Amino acid sequence: MKSYSLLEGNIVKGLLWFAIPLFFSQLFQTLYNTVDTVLVGHFLGDTSLAAMGATTAIFDLIVGFATGAGAGFGIVAGHYFGAKDESGLKKSIASSIILSALISFILTVTAYLFMPDLLHVLNTPQDIFAESLSYIQVIVLFMTITVFYNLIAGMLRAVGDSLSPLIFLFISCVINVILDVLFITQFHFGVAGAAYATIIAQFISTLISLGYILTKKRILVPSLDSFVYDKELIKDLGGQGLSMGFMMSIVSLGTVILQAAINSLGTTLIAAHTAARKCASIVMMPIASVSTASSTFVAQNKGAGQYERIVAGVRSSCKIGLVIALICSVVVVPFNQNIIHWMSGSTDPVVLQNGGKYLMINTPFCTVLALLLILRNALQGLGKKVVPLISSVIELVGKFLFSFLLIPLLGYDAVIWSEPLIWVAMTLQLIWAYIHVPEIVQTKKEDQFLAYDE
Repeated sequence: MKSYSLLEGNIVKGLLWFAIPLFFSQLFQTLYNTVDTVLVGHFLGDTSLAAMGATTAIFDLIVGFATGAGAGFGIVAGHYFGAKDESGLKKSIASSIILSALISFILTVTAYLFMPDLLHVLNTPQDIFAESLSYIQVIVLFMTITVFYNLIAGMLRAVGDSLSPLIFLFISCVINVILDVLFITQFHFGVAGAAYATIIAQFISTLISLGYILTKKRILVPSLDSFVYDKELIKDLGGQGLSMGFMMSIVSLGTVILQAAINSLGTTLIAAHTAARKCASIVMMPIASVSTASSTFVAQNKGAGQYERIVAGVRSSCKIGLVIALICSVVVVPFNQNIIHWMSGSTDPVVLQNGGKYLMINTPFCTVLALLLILRNALQGLGKKVVPLISSVIELVGKFLFSFLLIPLLGYDAVIWSEPLIWVAMTLQLIWAYIHVPEIVQTKKEDQFLAYDE
């Protein structure tokens, strides 16, 4: 498969060619859970849909940390790739493998043991508690599969290959759909069947990705000599990986707090929110793809010392993200309740009206979300570790305030407005942080000087 270094050539074309496979990869990844949602909603009913939805925030919290850490490791690898340092690249991959194994072990044991207590803390309704627990415990028991799939995909993207993970994921997505149908409609495994289908499909995707690297991408295969202790490298990987992991965890922790407040509103509103969030996640995918491409673009060009190209690339990414967000709004807003019905299978007017209202308000604010994600990923690509954490803390505090102060008073309306208003606050902080990055400030001064000189 062709790899794009993103170090030369037309910036917009390079970003789009890299982002398009990322979009479809995220689409198929989301289809794992979306197919689960559709089948559970249609064949098992609103109660089972709510049981699965009540664990979404926990799932995001655990997987978010693993995915964030893997993305952080990929940024370090991208720096070495951009600098054309193959030895450093292999050493970073070797250390990333060890750190990923450690992370997956700790997450699996901790999450599995404390999951029943966590569901109680989240006010999971008693009528869906058993189903929720059966679903999420299967997911966390096989967390190692998820961790290493994301690590492999992140390393492929670090060297400019975003197409191969798409192909592998498409194959496993088809398998996931088949297994979902079998486990839910034929074998009657309930919501646990959806979890087993997801894990098996991810395992197949991981094996295929690993086989491809071993045969076609030997640059990503570390030798025994690469497994050495390098204090500075471990510090870089640990700082970047853990900061992004904690960033994603803080974001997800805020969602967990919000989910606890949503769970207190009852099964019907949980079902409405589950369907609306699934749709929203699809709407956000093309934006997230551009932001992820921006991260790789910035990481490679930082390694090459091309800061003028970084500034131009971030500017182009923001323009692309805003256009995508506007298009999504035009498509989703007029058909909001129809989308909720298709997603959930529900005909309950409370589910349709509240889920539809969520889409009507949240989707237009994806213009703000586009700037947020692109700037945060660009700062991560530059190796900034603290700023993204600050933005995540803003989100955590915002969701805490909404959950404990406004949702008890305003109900689901406060849930709907929570994220758009928090996005605005986060974006303002990230804009300020980006324009004050020393390398960015210096580059813009040089550009102004050259323009004046001409």
